[in-house]
Amino acid sequence: MLKKKFGLFAAVTIAGSVFLAGCGDDAATEGEGGEGASKDPEFLSILTGGTTGTYYPLGGAMANIIETETGLDTTAEVSQASAANMTALADGDAQIAFVQTDTAFYAAEGTNMFEGEVIDTVSAIGALYPETIQLVTTSSSGVASFEDLAGKKISVGAPGSGTYINAEQLLEIHGMTMDDIDAQNLDFGESQESLQSGQIDAAFITAGTPTGAVESLGATSDVVIVPVEKAKADELIEKYPYYAHDVVPSGIYGLTEEVPTVSVLAMLVVQNDLSEDLVYDITKAIYENTDQIQHAKAELIKAETGLDGIGIDIHPGAQKYFDEVN
Repeated sequence: MLKKKFGLFAAVTIAGSVFLAGCGDDAATEGEGGEGASKDPEFLSILTGGTTGTYYPLGGAMANIIETETGLDTTAEVSQASAANMTALADGDAQIAFVQTDTAFYAAEGTNMFEGEVIDTVSAIGALYPETIQLVTTSSSGVASFEDLAGKKISVGAPGSGTYINAEQLLEIHGMTMDDIDAQNLDFGESQESLQSGQIDAAFITAGTPTGAVESLGATSDVVIVPVEKAKADELIEKYPYYAHDVVPSGIYGLTEEVPTVSVLAMLVVQNDLSEDLVYDITKAIYENTDQIQHAKAELIKAETGLDGIGIDIHPGAQKYFDEVN
């Protein structure tokens, strides 16, 4: 008799547990993307880049802001930057990451450095600041336009790098290919030294302005930035939506007037399965507390430009925020 009573009690207990578990699941998924959405993590990890770059200090500041505003333990992690960050998020090794807009697009499409490897589990939080494509030369080179590059020695970065692909696409829009130039695979420092010595005629450099290598060049040479005219920029952006209009401002590198060009942008991406509510809170925390970021790039991080140059899906939580403020 006792065994029967215990059995009845156990059955009722199990049934009650199942019911409560069901209620718990409903509570966990409410506001988190609906049916089937996973529970948000108890802590967040932001993948940045190397310790000497821009991503890492920005990530540390943003981690502090997110932790304060959401109550979730948040840390900034050193990483190998854009391409590695996309792969790490896809593998579930972190929740948020810094990437360039073009790299994120390649990952979503499975092209260039992600050939055959489509990453469709990551979406955008928002754009941060421009990584400006600068076609750098000197007044003694005779290069003043893209058409002048034909047959010249031009630094285009390492094959497969972001700078290389930027150079390739800008040449394409101007009716040229790598075969039309004498391409040199140099890093920024090597480009600076080679321009100073006259060993190359121009260099593609994709970086936030002012760029140290170009500033160093300006100490010994008259720097010229070759413009990307508006019609060509429009054509480029139409074909490759991760680009945005940009300028190299007057007053840097000894320039007496601003020079039109294009940029890709540094951006934040997030795992798709984080809830709409959480990503909304993260997005709001970042864009409304930039005054707490002690870095020169902070003044460029604005909600009104948060959707510029993004060629991948926006997370619904981030979209909700931008819809409210823009």
